[in-house]
Amino acid sequence: MRALRKSFRENLKAYLFLLPSFAILGTFVFWPLVFSFVLSFFKWDFAHQKDPKFIGLKNYMKLFELREPLPYSLLQSLGYTMMYISLCLVIVLFLYTIIKREKIGSLYFASVLNFSSLFLSYMFQNSYLLLILWSVNFLALILVMIKARFNRYLNQHLLFSIVVFVFLYIFLRKIILPEGNTKDIFNLIARIKDDSDFIKSIYNTTYYVLLSTPTTVFLSLGVALLLNRVTHFKGFYRTSYFIPFVTSIVAISLVWQWIFNDEYGLLNYILSWFNISKIPWLKDEKWTIPTIAIVSIWKNLGYDAVIFLAGLQSIDKSYYEAAEVDGAKRYQKFFYITWPLLSPTTFFILVVSMIGNFKVFTTVYVLYNQLPGPYNQSGLTVVYYVFRKFYQEQKMGEACAIAYMLFLIILILTIVQLRIGKEKVQYEN
Repeated sequence: MRALRKSFRENLKAYLFLLPSFAILGTFVFWPLVFSFVLSFFKWDFAHQKDPKFIGLKNYMKLFELREPLPYSLLQSLGYTMMYISLCLVIVLFLYTIIKREKIGSLYFASVLNFSSLFLSYMFQNSYLLLILWSVNFLALILVMIKARFNRYLNQHLLFSIVVFVFLYIFLRKIILPEGNTKDIFNLIARIKDDSDFIKSIYNTTYYVLLSTPTTVFLSLGVALLLNRVTHFKGFYRTSYFIPFVTSIVAISLVWQWIFNDEYGLLNYILSWFNISKIPWLKDEKWTIPTIAIVSIWKNLGYDAVIFLAGLQSIDKSYYEAAEVDGAKRYQKFFYITWPLLSPTTFFILVVSMIGNFKVFTTVYVLYNQLPGPYNQSGLTVVYYVFRKFYQEQKMGEACAIAYMLFLIILILTIVQLRIGKEKVQYEN
């Protein structure tokens, strides 16, 4: 009984010490999360501040409403997408057989099935038939890949396979087929993005993430490799690269606003040395996302480089000594020692960078003077859209729905990254 009382007192003391933290987290984190989720099912705007009206999923459904009807059906676009993917997979598998000098009998059957489906697709313009045919083709190719143990090749040449597949897909869409006949999911999104502000914000944000995240990782790794070789003034160089990360994003955006100025900006002045005409960084729609990405890359480069540097310095030097004894060259040391052992660090940076980049807002707000880009909402990101709905349009329910859609997208992508990380990340022990 005494032991029970003693345990109860110790637990009570521990919870009392934790109570202030729980109170702060509950008030400023957990309660807003729950309340905003509940609010996403209500019509709560300026006209219904005192009596919000429950409307179910209408806030979520409203996000996908289009101002114009679809140019072609979603089923048809999915069918064409499966067709292009299947054709690209056939070519990749044939390249695999050539490289490995292996014969896959079932691949010829899958190829005949693909071209038969291609013929039937153009003979019978039916969305359901198109989707069913190419779904069967895709599954058949997956079975062929499993039978041929293609996963072993993928584990060794994943990046090369992805690059070849993407190149083939783009080649098929842009060169072989006319622009109006592609009709895949990417073409559909490109056509409807201007008919829905939410889809436009998702499109812009995804473009920004795909542009800034890999570029930041690649450049920061290069900077980390250089910093790792520096013998003098180590602290000075590391601090110089890290300072932008701890500087206010508002101050950085204001400085870059001047640098990007097309008339007297520093960047166009430097480009003029190479006889490159002035680029309207802040006035042209096509430069909006690249402009935002440049600012983001410059700001986050130092932080990622320091993380990579810590990962480089944690690698045991004996691996490099053994490689030198075996006569390994510098690039071989990088690809077979440094890069595999940096995979945990790379994985961490990719996850953190992706989550952070999906939440971009301040850079857009400051660079374009509180507007979502120069025109045509070319800089409208998801968080900016939440801000506009909540603060400018006073539609709090819709803003909460948008925020939770963003949360769902980030959650799904993070889970996918974690699943891939379990298989691909190599730990030293």
